[in-house]
Amino acid sequence: MLYRKLAVATSILLVIFMMYLIPNNKEEIEIEQKLEYVYPNDLEVIYLLDSYDNVSRTVLSVNMQDEITKSKDLIDGLTIGGKKQDKLPNGFKGLLPSETKLLDISLTDGILKLNFSKEFNNVKEEYEEKLVEALTYTLTSIDGVDKIEIYVDGSKLEYLPNSKKKLPDKLDKNYGINKQYEMTTLNDIYSYTVYYVMNYNDATYYTPVTKYVNNNNQDKVKVIIDELATSLSYESNLMSYLNSNVKLLDYEIIDDTVKLEFNDLILSDITNNLILEEVIYTIGLSLCDELDVTEVIFMVNSQEISTFSLSDI
Repeated sequence: MLYRKLAVATSILLVIFMMYLIPNNKEEIEIEQKLEYVYPNDLEVIYLLDSYDNVSRTVLSVNMQDEITKSKDLIDGLTIGGKKQDKLPNGFKGLLPSETKLLDISLTDGILKLNFSKEFNNVKEEYEEKLVEALTYTLTSIDGVDKIEIYVDGSKLEYLPNSKKKLPDKLDKNYGINKQYEMTTLNDIYSYTVYYVMNYNDATYYTPVTKYVNNNNQDKVKVIIDELATSLSYESNLMSYLNSNVKLLDYEIIDDTVKLEFNDLILSDITNNLILEEVIYTIGLSLCDELDVTEVIFMVNSQEISTFSLSDI
């Protein structure tokens, strides 16, 4: 009887203890569930080598926790045979040599410092400049990252590993990408970057080209529009869909926005006031890079027709 009473008492105490541990209403359960937070994945801009050997703009799913986490995920995407290899869009590949490790990374005052293992130097000479372009354009596309510094085994990368070309102390989009040189002298060098339309297996993406010319007194906005309007086919694989008769009548820059006033030939559908998406993107991406703005507004006859915003793509 004594053992039985002890067993019953123990069972009662155990039940009471379990009831105390388990939430007794729905509200408490919901509170417990809210304490668990899972960081979401989202699409971030990445510049990869396409099937034409151009460094081109596409997107990759990354962890959106913070700038450092995004950077690590994007560097995985840029690494040949990296962890993100199977997540890359068809027709694209990374440029960072396989087995390259990111030894350290830090972000201070908008400057992202990257310290890679010695395998970084295994990049082939024909791709070493493209690798720096891809890293620079990819990582400075992250909000909060303005410039990058590259180190290899703790030493600042001052020259490209093979060609020994001098690198800037800090890298940003002024470094250029898919560079084209159309200069006759080394004086009065002027550069601008234009995005062109590309297609691969019916998928559309955009490739930036930095052109170097003589004449540093040109208006970059007009130069970019003229370039796109006169280059229906810049090369066999780089295209612009902007009508050659389109005219930029006026423009205005206010804070982070540029307003462009065009004649009505920019419209692909006059009845419905529509502009081709490819035209909006090539102009929008080009001007956002060159003018450091985040929004481009397209106007015809003083009426707002369309808006391109970096935050929406």
